[in-house]
Formats: sequence, C-alpha cells, structure tokens
Amino acid sequence: MNITGYNDIALNALNSATSSTGQALGLAMLDKQLEVTDALNSKMIQAMENSVNPSVGSNIDVYV
Repeated sequence: MNITGYNDIALNALNSATSSTGQALGLAMLDKQLEVTDALNSKMIQAMENSVNPSVGSNIDVYV
C-alpha cells in the first residue's frame, strides 16, 4: 500500500482549500476597502463643492 500517495492527495486538497479561502478573504477585504474609498471620495467631492462659493470666508468682521 502506497501511503505517500495519500499524503500528497491530502496536502493538495488542504492547499487548494486554504488558497481559495485566502482568495475569498482577500476579495472581501478589497471590496470593503473600495466601499470605504468611495465614501471618502464622495465626502471629499462634497467638501470641494461647498468651498467653491467665493462669498463665504472672504470677509472677516473684527471688533476691538
């Protein structure tokens, strides 16, 4: 009976399961990072759109 053949089959199955799990985890993390980046980008765009108004912040009233 050849035991090393069974060892190779078991190791290959373990490596492929670990690889697919690792890839799934990496894709999930990438998806979450893209969501966070999109949210930050929309906030940045909103802040830039609000800063275009030239009358806001151009005059400062100082009383002594």
